[in-house]
Amino acid sequence: MSKLILLLAAASLGCKLLTGRWPWQFILPPSRSAAEQHARALLGVARLASREEIIEAHRRLISQVHPDRGGTAGQVHEANAARDLLLGQLTPGKS
Repeated sequence: MSKLILLLAAASLGCKLLTGRWPWQFILPPSRSAAEQHARALLGVARLASREEIIEAHRRLISQVHPDRGGTAGQVHEANAARDLLLGQLTPGKS
């Protein structure tokens, strides 16, 4: 039993070293805060960015990653998802 635990610990550590993520992070969905941080980094906006700032950052990014300009449809979908996530988190009174 102890050999199995030691083997699992070694495999987990090897996975972390090779991929930068623990094995259970491949199973669990990313947390909302991690997704928000990724979206903010992708669009290049601050934590307290307004609706207009988010939309303008999205337009700039789309102009760079659009398939007509050498980007991919996946990049466009990722930019749209980032915009939607950040706009969805704004409070109704905040613009």
